[in-house]
Amino acid sequence: MNPFQTAYLITLSIGSFINFGLDKIKARKEHHRISERSLLLLPLLGGTIGSILGMLICNHKTAKKSSIVKMVIIVLIQISILLIIITHEI
Repeated sequence: MNPFQTAYLITLSIGSFINFGLDKIKARKEHHRISERSLLLLPLLGGTIGSILGMLICNHKTAKKSSIVKMVIIVLIQISILLIIITHEI
């Protein structure tokens, strides 16, 4: 992986983690929340590690089975893409 790709994934992961943390704070204070679509966009683009850490550390969206299923689907899609890239040497 080149430095640009590494920086891209790190940036998305940090952004994802911050989004989950902010949404948890907003949920506690009963403020306008970050939409689930927005929360799942960054992991879909590559910020999966930050999102999973945000879910676990902030204990956010861990009780909602639908959120966990969506995150698992994103991870499976990313693993599938990685396997395709590795096996076809793209």
